[in-house]
Amino acid sequence: MAVADAAVPLLPSHSGDITGNSPQSKEPSFNKKNTAINSINDAIERYMDAAARPTHLLLAALAAFAWIFDAHQTFISIFSDASPPWNCTSSACSPSSTPCNFPSSSWSYFLPSHISTISDFSLYCTSPVLVGLPASSFFAGCLFGGLLLATIADSQLGRKNTLVLTTLSMSIASVLTAFSPNFAAYTVFRFVSGFARANISTSAFVLSSELVPRRHRDQITILNFFFYSIGFLSLPAIAFLNKTSSWRSLYLYTSIPCFFYSIILHFSMKESPRWLLIKGRTEEAIETLKNLTFMEKQSFSDLTEIENIAAAAATAAENNIFSAVRILLEKRWAVRRLAAISAVSFGVGIVYYGMPLSLGNLTANLYLSTALNAVAELPSSLAAFLIARWMNRRSSMVAFTMVSGICSLVCTVMTGGGWVEMVAELGSFVAACTAFDLMIIYSAELFPTSVRNSAIAVLRQVVVIGGTVAPVMVAAGRRRKFLSFGLFGIIIFFGGLFAGFLPETKGCGISDTM
Repeated sequence: MAVADAAVPLLPSHSGDITGNSPQSKEPSFNKKNTAINSINDAIERYMDAAARPTHLLLAALAAFAWIFDAHQTFISIFSDASPPWNCTSSACSPSSTPCNFPSSSWSYFLPSHISTISDFSLYCTSPVLVGLPASSFFAGCLFGGLLLATIADSQLGRKNTLVLTTLSMSIASVLTAFSPNFAAYTVFRFVSGFARANISTSAFVLSSELVPRRHRDQITILNFFFYSIGFLSLPAIAFLNKTSSWRSLYLYTSIPCFFYSIILHFSMKESPRWLLIKGRTEEAIETLKNLTFMEKQSFSDLTEIENIAAAAATAAENNIFSAVRILLEKRWAVRRLAAISAVSFGVGIVYYGMPLSLGNLTANLYLSTALNAVAELPSSLAAFLIARWMNRRSSMVAFTMVSGICSLVCTVMTGGGWVEMVAELGSFVAACTAFDLMIIYSAELFPTSVRNSAIAVLRQVVVIGGTVAPVMVAAGRRRKFLSFGLFGIIIFFGGLFAGFLPETKGCGISDTM
């Protein structure tokens, strides 16, 4: 298998200066000259590293906290759209078969119909594809939202405003979902929720990582993943406490805290000084750094001296919504990287979203199996943290996607269920989670500040495409396991091999512009 040329460094270890000679064909080349962009990067790092305070890290943690609400809305359909238990009410029904083969008067739901959308909207005996439509609609909304809103954090609104807008919009859409009068409205509101949710985690990740110096970046990165795990883990607990109540309550319990979080974020969060400088807003960047580091304004002489350079860099990039994507696609090396890691992302997305949605097809208790999957996010985040510090990104990505694929294929051949099946499912999910976390870290290092938010957002949309396809595969897998677990394994196994075409980034710095 061909791999990227390891002799060509991705980024210089001292800063991240990229000086590609040809905008069309050449990979970035580097030198140690004190270039303009090198000065911006080094100046920010010097101020942040020398004067970082606890409140400095708290703001980054506050931004990362958004991942909790992202996890709630991503996996809430595991419980809101769960298949409700039923029992026979006459001799014309047999509990060993599906109730759809018997008269409707011969069976009934064991619990009140409002505990699940399946019973509330009378979907039990409809097409499996229709049952999975709300989940697919949510991921379709994520896809369209990502495509339309992916670059606004880079080009116009900035990281903070994008995060505030998306968390507020998602919370409102989730409240509306709780009051859906019928299945059609429910599906539409799930689409709107997905549309609003599309860039929450991306903006939170980029903002939190750009608010801290390099020496804290690994910890803040893992904190993002940790909060996502906490959100996933808290969901089965909320659902268990709500198991005899309406599915509508579950949406309210998860959306109202998100609403108040967005308000707190608006009044407390600072914008990324990196983004402000790249946009030529030097005075705002200095003011933000002063608030973050508690240093006097006159201490920022270096940034004042490069104000004209930053303004020129901002003028060079057209200030429209899709300017970041245009800049990204102008470089062939960037397109090659984006294509290769997108192939990996699709396979990871299939398993990452498909496995939790498939838990209802296993024999294990739904609350327990979901909790185990949520807990599995924690060691995967720890593994990603250790790998990011000690191991190569490229080979690790290939290894974990292969392991995930093999474990998923094992689930296909398992018969009778039991703990062995659950262990294989958990193994596949843990490996996919670790690969997902590494992919975010990897992609942040592959692309510079000027297009980083857009590039990561595009990759996450590819992951979401996998999430959009997964519910249909899960529904088909209820009749034949290979159509879910088998296809999951094949896709992530071969998709992960494309990571071998990417350059290694371990030990390199990050760049600000193309």
